Amino acid sequence: MSRVISAHAVSVDGYLTGRDPGAGRGLGDGTMLFDWYFDGDTPSQVFDGFQLGGPSARVFDALAGRVGAIVAGRNTYEDSDHFGGGSPHPTAPLFVLSHRPAPEMTERQTLVTTGIGDAVAAAREAAGGRDVGLMGGGVATEALKAGLVDEVILHQVPILLGGGRPFFQALPEHVRLRLLEAVPAPGVTHLHYEVER
Repeated sequence: MSRVISAHAVSVDGYLTGRDPGAGRGLGDGTMLFDWYFDGDTPSQVFDGFQLGGPSARVFDALAGRVGAIVAGRNTYEDSDHFGGGSPHPTAPLFVLSHRPAPEMTERQTLVTTGIGDAVAAAREAAGGRDVGLMGGGVATEALKAGLVDEVILHQVPILLGGGRPFFQALPEHVRLRLLEAVPAPGVTHLHYEVER
């Protein structure tokens, strides 16, 4: 069965974006969270234009190659300018979880308004046995609350942003993680955890 993975670039103080993210402003002043996508000398085999450090290329491409569909929250969708009508992944369809209409959806995008369980189920079906990736702190938190997340990957960038959108929102209880791998790389440390059941 496909797995549900939450993989995000995050600052050491736990932010996914810088201050003042939004439509037309992207991810605010936190865009340095993604410098490691382009600072290396190894081209990604999955994402055109990404030039990663050797260790980052191994980790990033292995994860990206597993993904068959993406579930993103409405804030992530808006902050990313609707992903240009596509998806944040070159081949995976996008499912946007929202409680309000999104009339600008395209054929590669599906709006889900009935909750995280339905969004993950629809993404699993579209993924055809491959994994489902989660994008956005709200989506990751709701999926964790529902017991739907199998793996958490933090691409931790050595910076303290001091503000922005936090990765995790309030959880009703502790979620225990087991470290599977820690890979230091130029400008980022990749921390791969499995959610303990």
